Order: sequence, then C-alpha cells, then structure tokens
Amino acid sequence: MKRRHLISAGLGVALAIPMTLASLPAAAQAYPTKPITMVVPFPPGGVADTVGRPVAEAMSRHLKQSMVVENKGGAGGGIGMAQVAKSKPDGYTVLMSLSSLVVLPEADKILQRAPMYQVNQLKAIARFTADPTVLVVRSDSPWKTYAEFIAFAKANPGKISFGSSGNYGTMHVPMEQLKVATSTFMLHVPYTGAAPAVMSLLGGQIDAVSTGPASVKQHITSGRLRALAHWGDGRLASMPEVPSFKELGVPIQYSQWSGMFVPADTPAAVVESLRQAAKFAAQDARAVGALTAAGTSFMYQDAPEFERFVQADAKDMSGLVARIGKVD
Repeated sequence: MKRRHLISAGLGVALAIPMTLASLPAAAQAYPTKPITMVVPFPPGGVADTVGRPVAEAMSRHLKQSMVVENKGGAGGGIGMAQVAKSKPDGYTVLMSLSSLVVLPEADKILQRAPMYQVNQLKAIARFTADPTVLVVRSDSPWKTYAEFIAFAKANPGKISFGSSGNYGTMHVPMEQLKVATSTFMLHVPYTGAAPAVMSLLGGQIDAVSTGPASVKQHITSGRLRALAHWGDGRLASMPEVPSFKELGVPIQYSQWSGMFVPADTPAAVVESLRQAAKFAAQDARAVGALTAAGTSFMYQDAPEFERFVQADAKDMSGLVARIGKVD
C-alpha cells in the first residue's frame, strides 16, 4: 500500500509539471511561438511598406518565426497606429510607422477632436531610415527647376495641386512648410497613402508630391518623374544632382523617418528579442540591398537612442503643427 501511495504521488507531480508550464504567462514562455503581425499603416508601395517588407523578412529569419506584413491604411496612418497602440502587449503585433506618428495627436488637438492614440501608448524598438522628403513633378511638366515651379505657384494661386498620404501626414506637412515659407497657395489633395498619391501624379490627376526617395526613385530613374528639391541638410547620396531647399534659400527642413514600435506595456524580455532582431535586420545583406535598390539606406537607431529621437521630434512637430494651424 505504501509503495502504491508513493507511485501515485509521483504520477501526480509529473502530471502537475505540464499543467504548471501551461499556466505560465506568455512572457515567461519562449518568444515567439507563433507568427508576428507587422502593421504598416499605409497601403502597399509607400515608404513604410518598402522598408517594412525586407525588415520583416530579415527579422523572421532571426526570430525563426514568420513576421507577416498587414497594410492598414487610413487617416494619414492613424488607423493602423491606433490599432497597434491599443493591441494586446504580447509582442505579436508590431508597428512599422513613419514620422507622422508624432504629428497626428498634435493635429487632433488643433482640430479639437479626441486623439486616435497617444505617443506614450507605444514603446520604441528601432529606427530604420530617416530620409528628407523630395519635391517631385512629372517629367513632362513645364517646371524643369524649383525656381520655375515656385514662380508659377506665386503667379497662379491654387493652380498647382499636390497629393499626400492624408492630412498632417509625412507628405502633407513639408508642403505646408513650403507654402508658409514662400507665401504661396497650392491645392492639397489627400490620399490614403504615398503609393496612390504617386500613381495620381503619374496619371496627371495632380501636379506634385513631396515624399521619401523610396517612393519615387524608380520613376525618376525611368524618366517619368523629375525631382526639383528636397527637405534635407545636404545632397542626397541617391539623388546627388537635386539641391536642398536650404541651398535654394528656403529655410525649411523635414525628415521622414521609419521605425518599429510595440504597445507600451510589452514585457521587457519580448522587447529585447525584437530589438536584437531589428539590429540583425539593419545589418542583413539582403535587407540592405533591398533598401539601396529602392533609393534609401538604413540609418539605424537602437531603442534608447530612438526613444530620445522620437521625444525630440514630437516636441519639434508640436510647434510646427501649431504654426501650420487648422488645414482642410
């Protein structure tokens, strides 16, 4: 009887072990154990998508688990950003965002509406790129230089139309900067993302866009589009012939960065796993080659440095949005 009792007790302990492991919180188990969703809050073909896909592929190889890109466009990126900010903080939903992340909550204040999300609802993982936007027109347009473009804009208020990824997005804000700096009026036409706006430019529905090099480099190379100027501090490696606005005497500057975020309460161990995977992606030959071919390159920042960068950019953009004010 005593031996039977001991055997029964041993079986009880053995059965209890898997039950105990099953009851452990997800953060204490191996991560990742299932596919990860990378939300890109814009349609396919834009900068976030162009950066996000090779990064997701490289991170998948490092994590030994699939990372699936989900395009969730709308509201200048706000719908997808809000989705991730409010998602379960378990590391299985990540955000590949652009710099409009820090602008949209400020725009909501100006528009006196409830913000879709707050920046502090998200935790920074890594920055991947940081490119100035480029002013682009069709190659068959009458403007071969920025001087010709702005002279026409001044002489013909409202006759030049420009597309964007949505109000206060990364394609809209720099054009508002240009309008304020040059005392001009150009017609804003918002789209759901960079790719639809660029397609409308190519199709002749609008006259210009300001967007990251990755969205237009192939069309400039093919001769369908012409870059007139950019919002950077010096010449771009991918477009060395294009002057900056500062060179042209227009004191404006704007950077369209891309970076990865997770919900703020994501466990530290999960955040660390994603940081290491992001660092791997930024050094991966395949990912580097894909971005180089698209006309951009990695400007990697790890989480601590990127977090400080985001906070500083949010402060700068708050002042910029206040100066721009309410726009249609």
